[in-house]
Amino acid sequence: MDVAACRALDAADPLARFRDRFALPDGVIYLDGNSLGALPRATAARVASVVEAEWGRDLIGSWTAHHWIDLPRRVGDKIARLVGAAPGEVRVADSTSVNLFKLMAAALRLRPDRRVILSEPDNFPTDLYIAQGLVDLLGQGHELRLAGPDGLADAIDGDVALVSLTHVNYRSGRIHDMAEVTRRARAAGALTLWDLAHSAGAVPVDLDGCDADFAVGCGYKYLNGGPGAPSFLFAAARHHDTLTPPLSGWMGHAAPFAFDGNYRPADGLDRMLVGTPPVISLAALEVGVDLMLEADMAALRAKSMALGTLFADLVSARCGAHGFRLASPADPAGRGSQVCFAHAQGYAIVQALIRRGVIGDFRAPDILRFGFAPLYVGYADVWRAVEHLRAVMESGEWDHPEFHRRAAVT
Repeated sequence: MDVAACRALDAADPLARFRDRFALPDGVIYLDGNSLGALPRATAARVASVVEAEWGRDLIGSWTAHHWIDLPRRVGDKIARLVGAAPGEVRVADSTSVNLFKLMAAALRLRPDRRVILSEPDNFPTDLYIAQGLVDLLGQGHELRLAGPDGLADAIDGDVALVSLTHVNYRSGRIHDMAEVTRRARAAGALTLWDLAHSAGAVPVDLDGCDADFAVGCGYKYLNGGPGAPSFLFAAARHHDTLTPPLSGWMGHAAPFAFDGNYRPADGLDRMLVGTPPVISLAALEVGVDLMLEADMAALRAKSMALGTLFADLVSARCGAHGFRLASPADPAGRGSQVCFAHAQGYAIVQALIRRGVIGDFRAPDILRFGFAPLYVGYADVWRAVEHLRAVMESGEWDHPEFHRRAAVT
């Protein structure tokens, strides 16, 4: 495929109209929406309104007048539509790590006769760190057990209380079969907790259709909620009345403004809320979620797979002599909205690309990671990105000393 064919695909793309809804810098090819989503143009005005009018003018009355207090539920119900959940099954609060802790601890309380959290070695580190910390906190024989993807299903036995996995692997983009893993867990009497950080807004997710028990997700990747946007958590309705929150904060109380000295859990999933909602961040996130809800998920997924396949094929054809190894599944249906290549000089190559305005990222030890957010990435972008990669490799540009100096964030 040549650049003219890519431009023709862009011209026929049903999602092309969304590109102008994002404030992308001129000359930048942004292939890192899997790490931080681009800024929706409407976000700045929305945040300014919250700051200047709702906070600045209406002050504390905005909790009622502008429904600030309802934001965790309102935005949660919108996200539910993106992840196959029912109204009332998703709430927005806290960070992904905090929500993992809350749901892991609550899940273990639902299986008091079991002591094992099962995960995989290549799960996102914070998921493993939270599990390790919880196991250390609980003691009493609790254990984090790890199994590789090929042996994972067989490792779900009668000792496992919770299977905790990331749906789309952050490093390779490989997708777990959520329905099958959940089925195996249920058959063994275990619960499931899915991390949707690289799934929500990128690939079709059907939590209720898969009978998933719990999930968490990120607000600042494909949902375009801004850096550090709050996370969301999901719990199937069948668990709501039996969940015991490990962080029993005032927003999870049955009557927060009764100021009762004794904790009583709220009805439903509201009991998993903890502290005061971050209003400005939630307002920004809502803009990104509303924008995502305008898109057709089937079209989004089809374009995502097509962009990834085009990128992988072009890298193979035009950069194949330079030592790149595909580190993502070759089958586009088996990966999320990212394509990763391994290279011994991956960090320096990514830095050279960034200097040229092609923004991807690096994940240790040797992964170049490129995300394809279909609402604002086009086919011609992919062509140009690979041309830059070819130039970086053929010229030896990547080997400039400045590109080898490691920054704090990679």
